[in-house]
Amino acid sequence: MKLQPDIISVQSISGYGPGWLGVSGEKVTSSVIIGSGGERRSWACSRFEDLSLAHFAELATLDAELIIFGSGKRIRFPQPAWLQPLIEKRTGIETMDTEAACRTYNILAAEGRRVIAALLLENT
Repeated sequence: MKLQPDIISVQSISGYGPGWLGVSGEKVTSSVIIGSGGERRSWACSRFEDLSLAHFAELATLDAELIIFGSGKRIRFPQPAWLQPLIEKRTGIETMDTEAACRTYNILAAEGRRVIAALLLENT
């Protein structure tokens, strides 16, 4: 699906499909962390089953008021223990499938929110 957002001045997701995302016009084919402040880095996981506390501890180091976790092709919730670093930092987290997370990230980023999207891209 191709997304047509209003013109925004922050990094946005321009489209998505099975195993890929368009981030600011560039095709991304592996799990990624992106932020409204320009953050973009790979996220070392290719399956939900690969996730651990360390993945969410990495998210807690980022400056965000909200983390949107895109859990892959379907919604799957992280184990409560994985969220402890975010809870301690008082950072909100919302879980949804990756496609919904892309749309939600664009809306919040366009509103000027300090938002991070941690997007799991499953290549299976």
